[in-house]
Amino acid sequence: MLSKNFVLTGVLEKMTREEAEKKIRSLGGKALDAVSRKTSYVVAGSEPGMVKINKAKELGVRIIDEKEFLDMIK
Repeated sequence: MLSKNFVLTGVLEKMTREEAEKKIRSLGGKALDAVSRKTSYVVAGSEPGMVKINKAKELGVRIIDEKEFLDMIK
């Protein structure tokens, strides 16, 4: 996960947003607030923000669900 940038949107079921951000940082990644060309992944929980989802689609940023995110950080 080294040098990957993540944006979280929506509600995660298995951990809080703060826990997810801490885990990302502990593995060498960055947790960003907004989607940009520097974003590697958007993690979409339940009820994701459509502004972030639409921006990710516009920029071609990969959108993953919580399960895929958890598999990445194991």
